[in-house]
Amino acid sequence: MPIDTEQKLKTRQPIVVVVGHVDHGKTTLLDYIRKTGVAEKEAGGITQAVGAYEVEVPQEPKSRESGANGGTPHDVRAIGSETQARRSDSAQTRRITFIDTPGHEAFSKMRSRGAEVADVAILVVAGDEGVKPQTLEAIKTLESSKTPYVVAITKMDKPGADIEKVKADLAANNVSVEGYGGNISFHGVSAKTGEGIDNLLELVILTAELEHLGYNPDATPKGYVLEAKMNKNRGTEATIILKDGVLRRGDDVATPSAKGKAKILENFLGKAVEELEAGEPALVLGFEGVPQVGEEFTARDISAIKSRGAGMIPNGKEAEKDKNALCLILKASDQGSLEALRDIITYLDPTKPLKLVSIGVGEVGDNDVKLAISTDSSIIGFKTKVDKAAARLAETHKIKIITSEIIYDLVKAVQDFFIDLDKKTSLGELEVLAIFNQEKLSKQVVGGKVTHGSFRNRSVVQIKRPSSADATAGKDEQIVGQGRVTNLQTAKKDANSVGEGNEAGVMISSDVPIAVGDHLIINE
Repeated sequence: MPIDTEQKLKTRQPIVVVVGHVDHGKTTLLDYIRKTGVAEKEAGGITQAVGAYEVEVPQEPKSRESGANGGTPHDVRAIGSETQARRSDSAQTRRITFIDTPGHEAFSKMRSRGAEVADVAILVVAGDEGVKPQTLEAIKTLESSKTPYVVAITKMDKPGADIEKVKADLAANNVSVEGYGGNISFHGVSAKTGEGIDNLLELVILTAELEHLGYNPDATPKGYVLEAKMNKNRGTEATIILKDGVLRRGDDVATPSAKGKAKILENFLGKAVEELEAGEPALVLGFEGVPQVGEEFTARDISAIKSRGAGMIPNGKEAEKDKNALCLILKASDQGSLEALRDIITYLDPTKPLKLVSIGVGEVGDNDVKLAISTDSSIIGFKTKVDKAAARLAETHKIKIITSEIIYDLVKAVQDFFIDLDKKTSLGELEVLAIFNQEKLSKQVVGGKVTHGSFRNRSVVQIKRPSSADATAGKDEQIVGQGRVTNLQTAKKDANSVGEGNEAGVMISSDVPIAVGDHLIINE
């Protein structure tokens, strides 16, 4: 918000988002700046939730040498609990609020919202890798949201780092940095040694100053929800960033999907505070429901907020069986992760009919398992726990529950689950290992091995084929046609059926030429 002297607005600290390709050093860079241990604490080494952190940047660098580890001469530090209370920027220091965003491709919407909330962005590009797919996604998001940004070329301590190559890569993708015909500032940095980080933060502050950021302390408090989750002991916890006004403990708060009262305000260090000024991140306890990620919230005067019920992610239930679809119940620790999980599951296998019986935030409990029993559903959980009683009930009723803290592992487990389901629903399956005769499609002769169930003569089969040359058996397959088995042999003798693990010769009539690697599947 530009400063309006007639409204006597106050200058506020910039809100900065760090974006870029996975494993290019976003969290490690923030970790160095904050002097905490977030990078090591993250499950699987990647950030899987939006975090907001406040740091102080001295504007008058002290005259001292770098430490033994090559640390930055600027004493960049996270604001401590003792100095948090109503600390103002001065000629010597400036405060910056950083938003950390998830790196895995499943979290693209969360990254997009982070950029839209931020005043300034840092585009991270690894010096030893250059521009990658998520780099391009980040550039597109920054341009569409018109967010000013600077470029941090990370991992400059690595032998393969080449800053000129990165600049050329960026120019080839319409990002012209200074010295390459453009005006986008950049700096090479190393989160390992601290090299260049002080200069990078100076670029961020200069970029923010050009935006003339301000807020009205008398205005209705407004901001955005960065994350929200249900804590069984404390209720709804919403991570928010305040963009205007001053939020005080006890204020009424509302978003289009949830409302309540700010019963507790905690700064990013977890310390209870009485009020927050614009630009500061905080945790708000007191929402009666779970607000949606990316929603705008307001405080005190909430009458103007129009409810839209369940919001972006319907947390309702469709408690009915569906024999023609795979029924699933999705649970996640927070709304952002739930949204990512829903998108992953929906698009993981477009050929598989799915029905999301229920999706919600929180741990897997008794009610989830009871719903799974009544609807013949399986449960998939991301970054969430399974209640002990629920686990016992699920085991008794043979309800499948898949959970993981790491998105990569969860995707792999769900893919394997889908494959196993396909095998269980088929009566028999044969993998084609050789083609003997294909002069007539109505009398194709192939050889193969029965990989599942019992392969029967005179059966109608579906023909599944890997959709890519390097696809492994049973994965990434598509149905290319069907046929009928007209003769079946094993050990050169006619047979009515051939069991799992045995080889067989098959004569099949089909309009589709059979290929080595195909799977012939009997479903009925």
